[in-house]
Amino acid sequence: MTWPASHRALPFLQGVDRAAFAVALATRLRAHDVPVGFTAIDDVVRALAAAPPDSRSRLYWTTRVTLVRRQVDLAAFDAIFAAVFQDATLEADPHARRRPPPGPGGEADTLLPLAVSAPGPASGSGLPWATLPQVVATATEVDSPTLVPWRLPSTLEEAADRPFDELDPREVALLGRWLESVAPEWPRRRSRRLSPDRRGHRVALRPTVARARHTAWEPVDLVGLRPVLKPRRVVMLCDVSQSMQAQAVAYLHLMRALALGADAEVFAFATSLTRLTSVLGQRSAQVAIAQASAKVTDRFGGTRIATNIQSLLASHHGGVVRGAVVIIASDGWDSDSPQELAAAMARLRRRAYRVVWMNPRAGAPGFEPQVATMAAALPYCDRLVPADTFRSLVGVVHEIARCSRPAERVQVVSSRA
Repeated sequence: MTWPASHRALPFLQGVDRAAFAVALATRLRAHDVPVGFTAIDDVVRALAAAPPDSRSRLYWTTRVTLVRRQVDLAAFDAIFAAVFQDATLEADPHARRRPPPGPGGEADTLLPLAVSAPGPASGSGLPWATLPQVVATATEVDSPTLVPWRLPSTLEEAADRPFDELDPREVALLGRWLESVAPEWPRRRSRRLSPDRRGHRVALRPTVARARHTAWEPVDLVGLRPVLKPRRVVMLCDVSQSMQAQAVAYLHLMRALALGADAEVFAFATSLTRLTSVLGQRSAQVAIAQASAKVTDRFGGTRIATNIQSLLASHHGGVVRGAVVIIASDGWDSDSPQELAAAMARLRRRAYRVVWMNPRAGAPGFEPQVATMAAALPYCDRLVPADTFRSLVGVVHEIARCSRPAERVQVVSSRA
């Protein structure tokens, strides 16, 4: 896993957040009457990011140059820095401090070091980012004086990788809003309309002639034409049978995100096909999911994938499939025969632009489509993507966005890579 640049660990202080380190050290300095503003804290973070220190001496000079603005505060900074890092692995640099220049009287002004109290609850001991406030815990209660806290994941990050059946309704609703906020560049298609563009290969006569009026009717500036790109339609078919009960609510959230963000047509099926586009377009996600669950009367029953695909193609909604990206969310268990599913998928593939199959079982290591119906449908799919967690559902959304690119059939996209 690759962390963003703002969260990478320092070579000298492994696993330490730069922002937490800068704020904690600035708090120590302020407690001893050393003025440290927000600009100085930002300078520390930027300096540590630009030149990560590899020794205690480099860390000392980086923090001293960025945090200390007055010469009279150097002794206080040196005393606090020494007290903070007295338990560090490397010893203090005895030549890190320099004597101040002579004062107005000709002799050097005596800068008495600021009295730093012994390690305890008031002053804190060890590294500053590991010192908790007194209301939470004291330094004497910590076993290790240089304990560095773990970077705990947020509720969203922690729940995004858990299976659907381990999530409570609050976490499912939170991750559903996360799906709605994911707005990639949706696939686009060429339309028959043309628009003026300098990069176009065809010449637009009227704009070119209009510009030639300013150059004695010589067509000096040629205006090109390019086709206008429009968003490609997305159609999703979701299996809500008994074998997909754990994934049903999460997939409804994905269908709602597609209906709101990509103007998609969404359908649910078990033994019959139900259109949910108008229902999932409700402003309230809770109301939309409740109405969709009530509208699908045959959920958590049997599965007839081939019959429902043929019903869609034969209905008055079959035209929306033409030239669209079709997503089928199912584990592949079907009551229909593999021959019927293969025939239905072949007809669907001839009409659709891309076919993406979401399978919650595909996220398991070493997955192979050994179910007869899944193996029969796989040759007619462009993508087979896992859909066992909310993070994998975001991967499905990005796969849809990449469907404008040429693809080889069939590609199995693994979320464990």
